[in-house]
Amino acid sequence: MFFPIAIEVGNDTTAYGVVVPDIEGCFSAGDTLDEAVKNAQEAIDFHLEALADDGVDIPKASTLDQLSKLGEYEGWSWAVIDIDLSKYLGTSKKINVTLPERLIKKIDAEVGSEEKYKTRSGFLQDAALKALSA
Repeated sequence: MFFPIAIEVGNDTTAYGVVVPDIEGCFSAGDTLDEAVKNAQEAIDFHLEALADDGVDIPKASTLDQLSKLGEYEGWSWAVIDIDLSKYLGTSKKINVTLPERLIKKIDAEVGSEEKYKTRSGFLQDAALKALSA
């Protein structure tokens, strides 16, 4: 999932500030833009891990269009950070799924052509996360 981050641009005397509007209390900073983004990714990871430990659902990410209209971030720059949500979902459990044969063949073809999926389960997990976050 891509989480938008608002970046308050720094200068020679001020660090870059970063806020993650969709995750309450999630913010970070860095002396350079690269450092600020890296620190923001770590802050997101920390917050999502805490939410998962508390049994709280991971918040849905807003679109850049939605967030850029908020007055509190006027003049800030925007970026997105890609977060793999699978590690916050708990341990894996085996289930039995019944699907039409032709659909299985299409899934297998997609898994074979896209390295990111690795397995049918990976493909189905990605599809489920996309459907549930829509």
